[in-house]
Amino acid sequence: MKSIWFFDDVNLFKVLCPHKFKAYKANHDFDAYKKKDYIYFEEDSANKVYLIEKGKVKIGYYSEEGDEVVKAILTRGELFGETAILGESKREEFAQSIDNATSICPIGVDTMHDLMRNNQTFSFKIYKLIGFKLKKLERRLQLLLFKDTKTRLVEFLDELCSDYGYDCEKTGDKVIHHPYTQKDIASLIGTSRPTLNILLNELKEEKVIQFSRKEIRIHKKTA
Repeated sequence: MKSIWFFDDVNLFKVLCPHKFKAYKANHDFDAYKKKDYIYFEEDSANKVYLIEKGKVKIGYYSEEGDEVVKAILTRGELFGETAILGESKREEFAQSIDNATSICPIGVDTMHDLMRNNQTFSFKIYKLIGFKLKKLERRLQLLLFKDTKTRLVEFLDELCSDYGYDCEKTGDKVIHHPYTQKDIASLIGTSRPTLNILLNELKEEKVIQFSRKEIRIHKKTA
C-alpha cells in the first residue's frame, strides 16, 4: 500500500469525486486555494468532506498555549474532514492550504451518505479507512508526547518508507520519494527546521541515511 489514503490500489479522488457521477456533476465545482488560505477553522460547521485534486493541505489545531500542533500534511488524492461522516457537527481542527495552487473537491455529507448507502462494499472501505487514519494519528500523538526528537524522526522515516519507499535492487537500500519539504517534516514531528536539519545530518554521518530535497535513502543494515 503506497499510502493510507489509497486502498486496494484505488485513488480515492478517482472513486469519490462527484464530477464522476451524472447525478452530481451539474452542480459540482472545484475550490481553489492559495498558500496560507484556510479551508476551514476550528469550530466551523462540519458539513463537508474534501478530496485534494492537487496541492497540499495542513491539518492541525492550536494548544491552550496558542502553539500550532500539526496532525497531518496531505497531498493529491487524499481525504480530509471525514469525521463529518461520523456525525461531527463542529470542526475540532483547522485545514489550511500550504501550496499556491491547491485545488479541492468538496463533497457534502448528504452526498457522501448517498454514495455510501448505494454501495455497501464502498461504505465498508470508507469506515475502514477512517479507522486506520485515526490509529495512525493516535500513534503520532503518542510519539510527540513520549519520544525524544531523534526517535520521532527515525519512526517518521519508517512511516515514510511504508508509504512511499521501494527497494533498490543493487544496494538493498530503501529509497523514499516523498512530497514533503523539510518544514513539513519538522512540523509533523514537532520540532524546528534547524533541529531537523541537524538530526538528518547526524543520521547521515552515522551512515543511516542519505537525503536530498525529495529523496531519502535508508541504507541497508549490515551485521
